Amino acid sequence: MTTLLTGLIGSGIGSSLSPAMHEREATVLGLELRYDLWDLHVLGVSPGDVGDLLLRARDGGYRGLNITHPCKQLVLAHLDTLSPDAAAIGAVNTVVIGEDGFAGHNTDWTGFRRGLVDGLAGAPLDRVVLVGAGGAGAAAAYALLDLGTERLDVVDADPDRAARLAADLDPYRVRGGRLTELPTLLGHAHGVVHATPVGMADHPGQAVPGNCLRPDLWVAEIVFRPLHTALLAAAAEAGAVFLDGGRMNAHQAANAFRLFTGLEPDPSRMYAHLRELVAPEVSRAPLSGALSPHPTERM
Repeated sequence: MTTLLTGLIGSGIGSSLSPAMHEREATVLGLELRYDLWDLHVLGVSPGDVGDLLLRARDGGYRGLNITHPCKQLVLAHLDTLSPDAAAIGAVNTVVIGEDGFAGHNTDWTGFRRGLVDGLAGAPLDRVVLVGAGGAGAAAAYALLDLGTERLDVVDADPDRAARLAADLDPYRVRGGRLTELPTLLGHAHGVVHATPVGMADHPGQAVPGNCLRPDLWVAEIVFRPLHTALLAAAAEAGAVFLDGGRMNAHQAANAFRLFTGLEPDPSRMYAHLRELVAPEVSRAPLSGALSPHPTERM
């Protein structure tokens, strides 16, 4: 049986759970698949070399690659076609390699949307603050607008980038702002979405101050490794309902898997596997009851 080659391009991805998730799902479906990590640091290349990496993947017989920080927007210049949603968002996290070249897709927005609907069912979405205007932030913003958010405030370390995202998506419903405005904006919001690399295993920290959180403010995290970040620990301490990044990751991975293979994966099975992979971390984490399999429940 020929092995289908796939992988992930990004920075600081050594602890990624994507290889295990994709390869296990492939095994269940009777497919021989290998999922490799193309870490920029390990390869000794810069984010601007993403185009060369795509060519290497094509020449090596790869079917497709996922793209993560910091290449989701840089990769656009090296693609032959874009799906409509990827073009609207201005970021790509999945590239399918075929006879017609490199085709860019965005499964982050559908993954975030489905994860939010599954994990925070019934949460008010009228007014939301988004922290981070990069590729993941753009996908989350697109999903929130699709779900009917009436006012979305986007803050970023680069206020110009936040302003550009607002203008590109919907200048009537989206406003770009500065990080210094975050406490004030959160005071009037129903929920906050964190979409920066801060909190990842290789990027420790917390981008949203814990003293800004409160019981009636829901918190959605996009970081999924670790599954339970410092931000979610602060949300649990504040009594807020929260959504970990695992659901989004499982759904986006399932969509990417479908594009790579043409087979129909099971997102619920992939989410369960992700939780199994991080079970040792969960058992050591100081969040007690906040680590419910259903992130919106607090014991």
